[in-house]
Amino acid sequence: MLRIAVPNKGSLSETAAEMLAEAGYTGRRDAKTLHVIDADSDVELFYLRPRDIATYVASGALDVGITGRDLLLDVRQHDAREIEQLGFARSTFRFAAPPGKYSSIEQLEGVRVASAYPGLVDDFLHEHGVNATLVPLDGAVESAVQLGVADVIADVVETGTTLRQAGLEIFGPVIIESEAVLISRPGDVPGTARLLRRLRGVMVARRYVLLDYDLPADMVDKATALSPGRESPTISPLRDPAWVAVRVMIPRKGMNQLMDDLYALGARAILVTAIHAARL
Repeated sequence: MLRIAVPNKGSLSETAAEMLAEAGYTGRRDAKTLHVIDADSDVELFYLRPRDIATYVASGALDVGITGRDLLLDVRQHDAREIEQLGFARSTFRFAAPPGKYSSIEQLEGVRVASAYPGLVDDFLHEHGVNATLVPLDGAVESAVQLGVADVIADVVETGTTLRQAGLEIFGPVIIESEAVLISRPGDVPGTARLLRRLRGVMVARRYVLLDYDLPADMVDKATALSPGRESPTISPLRDPAWVAVRVMIPRKGMNQLMDDLYALGARAILVTAIHAARL
């Protein structure tokens, strides 16, 4: 059986569980359950702390796992490798300090830098030839400068509102762009290819929809230029030879504008259908 590590809590947990369910895997029904066997899919699911998942996978105790790229790099488990981006839990890591105090990472030589991801930040600074003093903290670090335990923080930045409220401003380069990823242990892992196909199918289903519409036959070229689809639209004859039916897979984003454009061309009975699963 393929042994899969799944986040048991935190920002990754709910979406990872939903993604696996949409991919056809039977997950846990009770939040206290730590191990589920899905015999039909030939997998075992182990629910673990997101920060521990890379360690279990790198050791070979588990085959694959869902975690954050930030966590993978922070725990420095180099035998666990990222094999797929999963498109959720995106975040950006930046440095922040009191306004006007620092403007570049070169100024961080010998400075105290607080972070909940000390391994990730230490590696980044080392790559840039900077020797700073890392102050590991568990959780929110915005108060570290105000309380005098650090001069700079390195943390997740979304809008920057929380940092501004703490009297800090962003400076320097992006440390890392992170998101949820699928990681694997070293070597060939039987069953991974099927898991990847299923997860990719879920990501396609979330990004695309099916578009059906009727159209005057003499407008097909113009309509298909607007919506060419993945390979090519399906064109079917209708009872009225002057009309055809068109089916095409289109990105969910922008679908309403496309429907307006097709209507302006003369398309009618324009319908959008959600995709629940896909294999491309």
